[in-house]
Amino acid sequence: MQLNIKRRVLNSTPFSNTNLHPIIQNIYAGRGITSPEQIKRKAGELLPVSSLKGIDDAMPLLHDALIHQQHITIVGDFDADGATSTALMMLGLRKLGFNNVSYKVPNRFDYGYGLSPELARDIITQGTDLIITVDNGISCLAGVSLVKEAGIKVIVTDHHLAGRELPNADAIINPNQPGCEFQSKNLAGVGVAFYLLLGLRAYLRDQQWFENSQIAPPNLAEFIDLVALGTVADVVKLDENNRILVHQGLARIKSGLCRPGIRAMLAMSNKDLHKVKSSDFGFVIGPRLNAAGRLDDMSFGIRCLLTDDYGQALKMAEDLNDLNNERKDIEQGMRLEAESVVAKLKVLDGKIPNGISVYKPDWHQGVIGIVAGRLKEKYYRPTIAFAKGETKTDDAGVSVTELKGSARSIPGIHIRDVLDEVNTRFPGLILKFGGHAMAAGLSIQEQNYQAFNDAFDSVLLTHLSEDVLTQVMLTDGELPAECFNTEFSLQLDLAGPWGQGFPEPTFDGQFEVINQRLVGAKHLKLVLCNAAGQLFDAIHFNADLEVWPNQSARQVHIVYQLDINEFRGNTNLQLLVRDIVPAD
Repeated sequence: MQLNIKRRVLNSTPFSNTNLHPIIQNIYAGRGITSPEQIKRKAGELLPVSSLKGIDDAMPLLHDALIHQQHITIVGDFDADGATSTALMMLGLRKLGFNNVSYKVPNRFDYGYGLSPELARDIITQGTDLIITVDNGISCLAGVSLVKEAGIKVIVTDHHLAGRELPNADAIINPNQPGCEFQSKNLAGVGVAFYLLLGLRAYLRDQQWFENSQIAPPNLAEFIDLVALGTVADVVKLDENNRILVHQGLARIKSGLCRPGIRAMLAMSNKDLHKVKSSDFGFVIGPRLNAAGRLDDMSFGIRCLLTDDYGQALKMAEDLNDLNNERKDIEQGMRLEAESVVAKLKVLDGKIPNGISVYKPDWHQGVIGIVAGRLKEKYYRPTIAFAKGETKTDDAGVSVTELKGSARSIPGIHIRDVLDEVNTRFPGLILKFGGHAMAAGLSIQEQNYQAFNDAFDSVLLTHLSEDVLTQVMLTDGELPAECFNTEFSLQLDLAGPWGQGFPEPTFDGQFEVINQRLVGAKHLKLVLCNAAGQLFDAIHFNADLEVWPNQSARQVHIVYQLDINEFRGNTNLQLLVRDIVPAD
């Protein structure tokens, strides 16, 4: 057995910096960093607001709403990006002087995604003057049209890819809309919302609003912890601009200057506030926040982010933790059922389909995205998991059941483009769809499930190749003996933030096994020795129990990351094992 490893090729010549360890310089070069300017972190080095298309259209609308204290309704989304975007917009507008602001987040089970026609009708009934969408809206053509017909103004802020037609909004702010010259196309929804607030503050300053109102312009940086959280949790690429946003947010949290809700969720997971990493956003806070939108109502998660009372935040964080544990239990059962479905498919034709599509009527809508992700990781195929949605009566009086699907993809396959091609080549199969390169959502009719599967598999056949289907683990090579210490591990951490598109340094090498045992039923705990005779603790979470523990394995080849383990006041280096095979 061998690991399919590929060492990173240096995409550039390492730039000279006497303050950086040579290994870190090589790590940067492997990620395309060619100059110190690309690792800048100051807030003042963010891309200019003025380059966002649509920002100038939105300013007079917001200024007028502020002067007349019109009612503004924020329409959010039910994931972590949507939750942080909604909380940010609520807090930011209030800080800028808006007193009549509320929010609506669609319950995924009743309304579906974004400013849907159903949600639009509710808002029209309740009344508002201006709607601002966050992390949604670019594909909500019908919903935007309805509120516009009712005389309500609409500002769309979104980051999802635009379709062939744009909504009839008064202003659209989205770096991925046609004609937008903003250099970073990777802003999360919360990043776009933050830029809108930055633009509004500058506009009000130019209008002498703060001077005339005898108030100081607010420091919007106090909300950048929300921006960092939503950016990492939404798994957008950490390009230069996003790395500045995340770095600034992390710095604020480490200084103790963060929202009580974020502090409470970190406390619930026993994370030290002052040692938080970008990965904690994706693996600790994000899942707890997402659990509200998956199983219940994301408004609960938003309230946790909005509250200024730490005691209340702790109670909410505890409830979110319980929801996340419930989500894990549901996911485990669904994943096992889905794997059984895929196993039967393999029995029928002897191979895994080009694209995996699974559905069971009793599956939970809120968890299908995670299940699709788990199957994608296990089988390394673009995967869609479906759950039963609404049953409606069509114009002919026929009862029609809708399926909600969540798609996850592999590198090299742009899943939204694949769905677009299915929609073009097989019209009528997909009711609606949207998303990114690696994740998307869609709706189909239950009666068209098999036809969609065939179409999905057929379209993927033209995109898949042996290279695309070969899963390779990229590493930064072997680590010299002098780097196996907590000091170098801290340097690696400070060289970040790391995340999607700017991956955390990962190394590989051969080690002698001194000791191995299971902890927590499925985690492999090891003591390893390198060629220099240095001993290290190592942990491999969710080990393959059919292979490990393996007492005959005296040498192993591992892919790993460096970590610092603290226990009872003692600090030592620990290797986080990402993959392991015997090397005897």
